[in-house]
Amino acid sequence: MGQIVSSWYSRIAAALLVFGVLASTGVAHGDIWKIDPMHTAVSFRVRHMTISNVTGKFDKVSGTMSINGTSMASLVVDATVDASSIDTGVAMRDADLKGPHFLDVEKYPTITFKSTKVMKASERMWRIEGDLTLHGVTKPVSFFIDGPTGIIKDPKGNERVGANATATISRKDFGLTYNPMLEAGGAVVGDAVSISLEVEAVKQK
Repeated sequence: MGQIVSSWYSRIAAALLVFGVLASTGVAHGDIWKIDPMHTAVSFRVRHMTISNVTGKFDKVSGTMSINGTSMASLVVDATVDASSIDTGVAMRDADLKGPHFLDVEKYPTITFKSTKVMKASERMWRIEGDLTLHGVTKPVSFFIDGPTGIIKDPKGNERVGANATATISRKDFGLTYNPMLEAGGAVVGDAVSISLEVEAVKQK
């Protein structure tokens, strides 16, 4: 693959970051890129008691992306995260987050993202818009992609690309409204949730 085509593909493959979180939907057209779950991370940060941040991650991520040639208009991304794989490093807190007060994973086992549009945001940044479904609620969300890297070949000859992306959502927009109040004022859990993705994807043969 030539340098120009490689550059185009590396930018397009970065869209896998959305959500970062990606799940195959059997897209029939174009080249297919698949997330490598061993080298992909989906993490988040939210304010705690107005004085510090709690960070966490989701351990189970999968997905695919399809693109026809170098046509950005043909890009299709479908993303999925296993909601029950949330991990903040504290078992008691994780159990609460999985329960009915927050993610309610028995009722809503997955978090999904379906892309609708990709556009260039700046010289190095791309913006990918799509529908995020969380806690049974679907809302439009934009991710900003930094990079991506160029395409490389691993020791087995597979083509790989990496990138990172960020977004900020309001948890209340997705029906996650449970929040005890502090005596001094303010809430135990902040509304804004920052999402960060580090993705490595492999082109399918």
